[in-house]
Amino acid sequence: MTDNIRDKVVVITGASSGLGEAAARLLAEGGAKLVLGARRLDRLEALASELALGKDAIVQTDVTRVDDVRRLVDHAVGLHGRVDVVINNAGLMPHSPLERGKVEDWDRMIDVNIKGVLYGIAAALPHMKTQKRGHIINVSSVAGHKVNPGGAVYAATKHAVRVISEGLRQEVKPHNIRTTIISPGAVATELPDSVTEADVAQGVRALYDRVAIPADSFARTVVFAMSQPDDVDINEILFRPTAQEY
Repeated sequence: MTDNIRDKVVVITGASSGLGEAAARLLAEGGAKLVLGARRLDRLEALASELALGKDAIVQTDVTRVDDVRRLVDHAVGLHGRVDVVINNAGLMPHSPLERGKVEDWDRMIDVNIKGVLYGIAAALPHMKTQKRGHIINVSSVAGHKVNPGGAVYAATKHAVRVISEGLRQEVKPHNIRTTIISPGAVATELPDSVTEADVAQGVRALYDRVAIPADSFARTVVFAMSQPDDVDINEILFRPTAQEY
């Protein structure tokens, strides 16, 4: 399961909790060289200490700032001489009906969920093109495949991740770069905490309490995609809890 993981230089955004943290833990077990980015520096420091990564393995990063994301990826290259994998994981999910006009929430989702992925691609591509190899993993969602009431903007951002990733897949073929979209269903993370409307949050939390699966389910999909031989490109993985209908 961890073939082709050891010594790979892996950059993860949103690594201070949830999916990113779980991926960091499993990849560290497999011997990857990690560089972790997130806004919450204290959480990054605690994770780096626990995984014995050292202070050089973390960079405080706001994915809505392109210079932050470039600094994160450039730091990995400066530290290890290359970047093998970038996991664009940071995301928000403040669901609400459109009629409530939660414009600030819409803007935050667009900035983090779409621009954050684009900035990760922009930071990684120059290095990977020079290397003539690399792997970009973008995190979408079940919501990137279907929409439900209250989730229109979130679904739009996650569908955008899939569209961007498919365009990227076709564009980077001459450079020997692999691309993967991972679309999780309900996974036990802090994502429901980003819902700002109390009544909507109650429904989301009830769903997660009922069906959510551990975050290491995501980590295993990352390892599966990364561990394939270099001539195998796993382009998309959609997974849900067995009990999840949506």
